Amino acid sequence: GIKLHTQPGDEVICDALSHIYLYEGGGIAFNSGASVRLLHGNYGRFTAAELRKNINDDNVHFPASRLVCIENTVNKGGGARWNFSELDKIREVCSMHKLAYHLDGARLFNALAGSRETAKDYGAMFDTISICLSKGLGAPVGSLLVGSTASISEARRVRKRLGGGMRQAGLLAAAGLYALDHHVSRLKEDHRRAKRLAEALTALPYIASLMPVRTNIIILTLVGDRTAGSFLEQLRAHGIIAAGFGPQMVRMVTHLDVDDVAIERTIHTLQQLT
Repeated sequence: GIKLHTQPGDEVICDALSHIYLYEGGGIAFNSGASVRLLHGNYGRFTAAELRKNINDDNVHFPASRLVCIENTVNKGGGARWNFSELDKIREVCSMHKLAYHLDGARLFNALAGSRETAKDYGAMFDTISICLSKGLGAPVGSLLVGSTASISEARRVRKRLGGGMRQAGLLAAAGLYALDHHVSRLKEDHRRAKRLAEALTALPYIASLMPVRTNIIILTLVGDRTAGSFLEQLRAHGIIAAGFGPQMVRMVTHLDVDDVAIERTIHTLQQLT
């Protein structure tokens, strides 16, 4: 999606917590040769006013501002959702300055769960959207780029150059279709279980703080000199897998394979740890 909208030397505008900046091995630079302007928003979400202040003038000394990238929900922001009206204001700024507008929607269906907006509302707003079928939707693999016929035609060329073509992918596509047909509505269950787990975590003496839990991601910070590494080892010894997000930060995620029994067992284990 980024390569589709940019040329080498152009600038991509995104939040400092964006997955495309933090966790893609420098792919913006390597694959697209683009510069990055980082905004520092609220749990990975910035405003139209902040965007407006960070668009470069038409000046040969500056990279040309070309693309605005949004991540919804924000992984590093604890699964934070964007306000749809703010996204619409950002779209207006993009249109005014002739900037492409891309949504990293790996967790878009989590953002949609329980909201008034629909997938079609997002499709009408953005130039391109990437979605993931293998997270909460439970498909074994699969990410998709969605856009206009012309955009996808060019994106196929980009994919070919990057070596991203696949052969005999019908079985994987069938799994993706099943996920879209059967697993979207159940995402609310993941969110409910995440809140249940978060409530229990807040009562534990070794938890310093939790980011607001809005969807299926829980990010906690440990107290004192307790490290994420030692905490994760304790959890792993009890068959509970989580991820480190920093020296004292840990991420837990509820998903298709975590039921109510697993949540209660996790809570019981956490309450026994010292």
